[in-house]
Amino acid sequence: MNRPINEMRCEFESRSVNEGFARALAAGFLSQLDPTLEELGDVKTAVSEAVTNCIVHAYPKGIGKILLRVRLYPDSTAEITIRDWGVGIPDIDKAMEPLYTTGGEDRSGMGFTIMSSFTDGLRVRSRPGKGTTVVMKKRVSPRTEPK
Repeated sequence: MNRPINEMRCEFESRSVNEGFARALAAGFLSQLDPTLEELGDVKTAVSEAVTNCIVHAYPKGIGKILLRVRLYPDSTAEITIRDWGVGIPDIDKAMEPLYTTGGEDRSGMGFTIMSSFTDGLRVRSRPGKGTTVVMKKRVSPRTEPK
């Protein structure tokens, strides 16, 4: 991939009220690629899932920090990174299985499945006790000029 044409990063606390902030921030930054409403919705949903995972799973006993970074590339691709410094994931393959959760009965276990289905690429890296990094890619379709 080429060098980004623009990039932003923001750190915030793992409070549930910040999930909506992260969604809006990512969508607002992505808007410079002129995405469709569906593409914006996809990114907002994927970011929401990733940030919610940090809030629920990374810091189960307190508040920690979350990093959101969005990079935009010349080919109209966005790379969205969500990182935490929480408890980490001991078995990523298991965690990515649909319906698997460590968050209790009120959690669906569909976070990674949703992230994957609403983006064009998903990578997850994690180290127990060190945190987790989720990188998602979303290609925005080129819009044609009206005739």
